[in-house]
Amino acid sequence: MRGQRAAQRTSRAPARGAAIAALVALAPLLPAAAVALGTHEVDAEIPYLCTLPSGAQPATVRIKGTLPERAAVGEEIRPTDVTTTLELPAAAVADLLALKAATVRAETQLTVGAAQNGRGTDAVWRGTAEPLAVPADGPLTLTTTGDVPILTTDAAGDLTLTAGGLAVDLAPSAADGAATTPAALSVGCVPGEDARERTLLATVPVGAGTPGGEPGTPPASPSGPLPPSTSSPFPRPDAPKAPATAGGKGQAGTGEEANGPVAKGPLTGPRADDDAKAADANTPGAAPDRRAAPPCVTEKPTPTSLSAYITGYSNVRKLNGASLIPLSCVQIEQGIPEIEFRPDGTLHLVQKSVGGLSYQGRKQSPPFESTFLTFGFAPVTATLVLEQAGPMTVESDILLVFPDNIAESYIRVPLVLRVLDVRVNGTRLDVGPSCRTEKPISSPEPQPAKYPGDHLVLLGKGQLINGTDATGYVLTTGGPLTGEVTVPAFKGCGAGGENLDRLLTASISGSGNYIKQIQGQTCAVGVEVPTDGQCTADRQPYVVPKPER
Repeated sequence: MRGQRAAQRTSRAPARGAAIAALVALAPLLPAAAVALGTHEVDAEIPYLCTLPSGAQPATVRIKGTLPERAAVGEEIRPTDVTTTLELPAAAVADLLALKAATVRAETQLTVGAAQNGRGTDAVWRGTAEPLAVPADGPLTLTTTGDVPILTTDAAGDLTLTAGGLAVDLAPSAADGAATTPAALSVGCVPGEDARERTLLATVPVGAGTPGGEPGTPPASPSGPLPPSTSSPFPRPDAPKAPATAGGKGQAGTGEEANGPVAKGPLTGPRADDDAKAADANTPGAAPDRRAAPPCVTEKPTPTSLSAYITGYSNVRKLNGASLIPLSCVQIEQGIPEIEFRPDGTLHLVQKSVGGLSYQGRKQSPPFESTFLTFGFAPVTATLVLEQAGPMTVESDILLVFPDNIAESYIRVPLVLRVLDVRVNGTRLDVGPSCRTEKPISSPEPQPAKYPGDHLVLLGKGQLINGTDATGYVLTTGGPLTGEVTVPAFKGCGAGGENLDRLLTASISGSGNYIKQIQGQTCAVGVEVPTDGQCTADRQPYVVPKPER
């Protein structure tokens, strides 16, 4: 335990030496490009419990789709023909009728846990449905189809897919097509207590050989376990167990995944008495304003769980302005650090981790407002959300050159930009409940063959000089990350038969948008709470960063 505290004693932790303890953590599941042989039909009917305006109500969810029968390591695992059917009880119909709704549109976000060899991650299966007439009584059945992330795995072994929390957004409309008040209902659903053993959707054997080969044994790490260090740039898992958090109980070493099938519940915010003690990430020793910080509680933490706050700015080149990236919670599971001897004779310490945004149980940012002058004169205010559409990966590479260790970190994450509300000169422009970019925002990718697909790429560079504090960006100490993004065209924008896709695309979409993100010092959630300004008393990030241009 002494080594863990030494590794993160200050908000800019010193890092001496290269040897570190091997960590047990989640590994990334990344897109690839291959085709599996044979298919397996998924057809699961699961009892859920949904929170409606009238209270918690039982519901039935049926998930159907097609998956590869088996796959090879690194081979694309692409779910196809996926549908999510939700049968809401009569109480849900009564809630809609109370709003004088004649029709309703539905949008679903199903969290699917993907696990293999004790490692795992979450994917979001999205779906939308055409407007459906609200029945006069009885149940309401909604069937959605939509985007499903592609997965690959870097090891052999059975890959299991498990249904988790289901978020449902309902957009009711009156008989004349006008929006009701309120214009949307958000329904959160979790598997019922009697569904714990029925949430398994599929098991895909992953073999070590050619596509369609037999499953193999996960390969051992070529570097093997590394000796411990009291000054590693990565935290050590010395703690015997993970403590309970404000959002729920969780223990390390139980075999439970940090991203399990149970949806996250309400989160508890920072305690008021922490405000006077907290230190600002950008100005060590200064007191930040924690009132704007959203809750950031990690449920079921492991010894390698980290959490941090991020914020920043992103230019919108077409509008000649910048949008504030809201203060958001990010949760990370660290991967196993390995020593690599490169052909050029250099020695590198490499760590691959996974993470995700967290806001009210969803992998997204908090809603945030941006105001611009469109066409040079019309003030437009939009309420936006960044929704995670696949795994976030963090690849840290430290070049070990005594006495200077050079750190380079790439963060990759597919993010869809969703528009919730638009006002032009104060007048509301109804964009409907499904207005979003047609695909994730994208960045120039330095390794497109290794990391295909549309995703944001952020780069952080840092330096760890022996005996001094880290400068620049290092995962555990935070710092600035930069990148460039292209905003794709919009789809699903408009209500009442009005199509606003082209208007939003012409106003916002385009390339060359510079982004600068600031990450604060991380909180090592699953170990004994440090006393030096890493975590609050209820295990949330102590440091609240400020955005920088």
